[in-house]
Amino acid sequence: MQTVTLAEGTGTSSTLPTETVALLARLIGFDTTSDRSNLAAIGFITDYLDNQGVPYRLSYDESGEKANIHAVIGRPGPGGLALSGHIDTVPVDGQRWTSDPFTLREADGRLYGRGTADMKGFVASCLAAIPDIKAAELARPVHLFISYDEEISCNGARRLIEDMADSGWKPDLCLVGEPSLLSPITGHKGRLAMRVTVRGRAGHSATPARGVNAVQAAARAIAWVAAEERRFSVAGPFVPGFDPPHSTCQVGRMGGGTGINIIPDLAWFEMEWRTVPGDDFFAEVERFRTFVATEIEPAMTDVDTETGFDFAVLNWIPGLSLPEDHALADKVRQVTGRNSAGRVSYGTEAGLFQDAGIPSIVCGPGNINQAHQGDEWIAVSELAACDRFIRQMVERVCR
Repeated sequence: MQTVTLAEGTGTSSTLPTETVALLARLIGFDTTSDRSNLAAIGFITDYLDNQGVPYRLSYDESGEKANIHAVIGRPGPGGLALSGHIDTVPVDGQRWTSDPFTLREADGRLYGRGTADMKGFVASCLAAIPDIKAAELARPVHLFISYDEEISCNGARRLIEDMADSGWKPDLCLVGEPSLLSPITGHKGRLAMRVTVRGRAGHSATPARGVNAVQAAARAIAWVAAEERRFSVAGPFVPGFDPPHSTCQVGRMGGGTGINIIPDLAWFEMEWRTVPGDDFFAEVERFRTFVATEIEPAMTDVDTETGFDFAVLNWIPGLSLPEDHALADKVRQVTGRNSAGRVSYGTEAGLFQDAGIPSIVCGPGNINQAHQGDEWIAVSELAACDRFIRQMVERVCR
C-alpha cells in the first residue's frame, strides 16, 4: 500500500496510507480546467493502466488536445458494468482558497483541492480498485470511462460513445460517480443552453423611429422567458423528487449597446432550460422562436429587413430517467443500504449513456454542495466508503 505526503501544516497527520488518496493527490496536481488540455493527466492514467496490464482505447476532441479513456478490466468486449467519471474541472479564478487548489491538503478528515468532490475522488477510487478487480473471477468485464469537457458540453462523453460504436466495447450498465453522498440518483433534468443575438439598426436616440433598438427587442424576449418561468411553476408538469419539481428557464448573461444616446444595433443574452421528464427542451426552443417571429420581429423588419434574432444552441444534455425497479437501481440500493433513490436538477453524462442504450445511474462520493466552490473538499470517510462501494458493485454485477 502506497502513502502520499500532503500539504504541511494541516493540523492532522501529514500522511494517509491509502492508494486512493495517493492517486487522488496525483490527479489533483494536474490543472484540468475545461478550457485547457488534459493530456498530461491522461498520460499519467494510461501509464498506470499500462503498469496494471489493462487495455484501453483513447478518443480525442477535434483539436487533439483532450482525450477520453475507455479501459476494460477482464476480456475486452461488450457487456458488464461501466464506472464513469470526468477529470475536467471548473476554474479556480476569483474563488477564495486557503491553500493551493492543485495540491491535495488534508485537515480534520477532509481532503481539499480542485476536483476532490467533482469528481477526481471517484476516479481515484476506480483506479485504486483495479488490482482487486483484476484478481476477482469476473464473468463480465468492468469498463472504466474517463472523459473530458463534462463541465462545459459533455462532448467528451459523446465522443466516447462514438468510439464505443467503433470498438464494440459497449457495457450493459453504467454507474456515473458524480457526488451524491453515495446515494443512488435515478433521475436528473435535461438541460439546453442557448445564445440569442439581436440585430438592430443604429441611429441617434433623438429619432428612435429611424432605428431598431436591439436592447429593447432583447428585453421583450427576456420578459417572455421570465413569464415562462412563472408558467412552469404554475402549470407544470410536476415530477416529484426534483427541486423544484417542474421545468425551469432563466437568462444568465446579457449585454448590448455602446452609448446612452445611440440606438443600439446589437444585443445578446444567454439562457437555459432545465426540463423534467415529460417536457422537451427542443419544443420549448421552438415555442420561444415562434413568439419572437410573430410578436417582436415584424416591427423590426418593417424598419429594416436586415434586423432580427439569431438563435445558437450552445450545448445540451438529455435528462436521466432510470425506472425505480430496474435491476441496476436495486443493486445500488442494496450496496449503499438506501431504501430509495433520488432525483436531482443538475445534469450529468448519465443521460447521454442512457440515450446510447446503456441503463445508467448516478452514485458517487462527496457532496454536490462542495463542488465548484473555493476550498472544495471531500471527506476521507466518503472515499473509504466509495472504495468499498465500487468493489461490492463489481462483485454483484460482474462476478
